[in-house]
Amino acid sequence: MKIQNDKEKVKKMAKKTKSDAAKTDETPKTEEVVSEQPGEEQTAQADAAAQEAAKAQAEIKTLQEELAATKEQLMRIAAEYDNFRRRTQKEKEALYTDSRSDVLTKLLPVIDNFERAGSAKCDFDGYKKGIEMTLTQLLETMQALGCESFGAVGDEFDPNIHNGVMHIEDENLGENVIAQVFIKGYKIGDRVIRPASVQVAN
Repeated sequence: MKIQNDKEKVKKMAKKTKSDAAKTDETPKTEEVVSEQPGEEQTAQADAAAQEAAKAQAEIKTLQEELAATKEQLMRIAAEYDNFRRRTQKEKEALYTDSRSDVLTKLLPVIDNFERAGSAKCDFDGYKKGIEMTLTQLLETMQALGCESFGAVGDEFDPNIHNGVMHIEDENLGENVIAQVFIKGYKIGDRVIRPASVQVAN
């Protein structure tokens, strides 16, 4: 009976020993799994951060290249505009010089006639006739250049092209009518070169 009790005690101790050994084996495994999880998460986070950094660097590089290209384009446009401005200024000056030359070329024959009239020996009537002919030539030259005179007695007064220097009341004339012209006006197309100085009635 005693021997049987001893055997049961031995069996219980053996079971307890096995149970304790199993618990001892399982505990490190759990700790190992737990200890491995943070390392994997850190590695994944580091990889994601590296990818984001690489992406940001690529975007920065692209933006820098686009900025450099835009800057170069703007510098090219600025240089082209400066060249265009200089070229336009030269063309404008040349056009102005050509225009003056054309006008003076057309006026030279009139000047020649005035010089001839000044050196000619003739009576008053002949001299007067020469002046009238030269004046006619001058007016024809101005007309050929597109310049025409305006401002005549009987015309309606227009403050845009007439300069009213005097005013009279005259029953024989209508209202706001030019009664006398002191200085004729001249214009080229719609551009007034000089307004006419006139006397306005009523």
